[in-house]
Amino acid sequence: MSFGSKTPYLRGISVAVVLLSVGASGCSVAESAKDGIKKAARTESVFSLDVGECYNPNSKPVAEGETGEEFSIEVVPCTEAHDGQVYGEFKIDDGAYPGDDAIVTAADTRCVAEEQKFAPDTWAIPAGVSGSYYQPTKESWATGDRLVTCTYTKDSGKITGTLKSKTMNADQLAYLKGSSALYEALWSTQPEADAVEDDLAGYKAQAAAVNAALDAHLSALQGIEQPATAKLREQLDTANKAWKKAADAADVDAFYLAYDTAFTGIDPSDSVAARKELGLSTTVPADEAEVWTG
Repeated sequence: MSFGSKTPYLRGISVAVVLLSVGASGCSVAESAKDGIKKAARTESVFSLDVGECYNPNSKPVAEGETGEEFSIEVVPCTEAHDGQVYGEFKIDDGAYPGDDAIVTAADTRCVAEEQKFAPDTWAIPAGVSGSYYQPTKESWATGDRLVTCTYTKDSGKITGTLKSKTMNADQLAYLKGSSALYEALWSTQPEADAVEDDLAGYKAQAAAVNAALDAHLSALQGIEQPATAKLREQLDTANKAWKKAADAADVDAFYLAYDTAFTGIDPSDSVAARKELGLSTTVPADEAEVWTG
């Protein structure tokens, strides 16, 4: 799994505009009267979305890299094909409007944490589904809007069924928490420079972050004695020693000597047997698989 967000829809400008939009969201000519009545009955303000609910936006999706405003949504049963599902929410602290950039930064962090509560096994999320969020606008902030709503959306097509994970046992949760922290440490600290020669300090900092995350992951795995998981723990321990060497490298050559073992040692495909043993999803997300095979 990847941890960035799509460009979000923005919340409505004001409650008055929201209500106006709801009142105007009748059925189209192409809809039957029955379908139009059903949709109108299920149309709610975007402010009313609850965690776990599935929905269809009433406005057209915005293109990637752009923003748009959403005033109302159609809440639907998750058993019906739908465009999105809410997986978490949080409130921004009161005060002056912090600006879009500050809210996006908060959402990029907090929505990841909310996802871990809702669907900790990110490998079980269908291909093409990723995170997005509704956020306050400057105008809605003035009316008291402080809520960021984290949602799943699909690049194309519809989502069918809930994406919420089933109840998990302690071993499953311990594994997933450590695994998620490991790859978050890897990708969130990725230097902008493509070559180590251009930013040795940045790559060493990344190695130190991965080393720290692996320390915690390995500690959590100590209590799991099943054979495939124990084998994975040994492999990750070897990789972790290499990450430590990379973090302490005196020069570029020393970094490269450690990095190959370090990076290949955390190949997600090597965790499939342990995941199967623990009763977790065993399909490596395509974007992750491509990194290690490409």
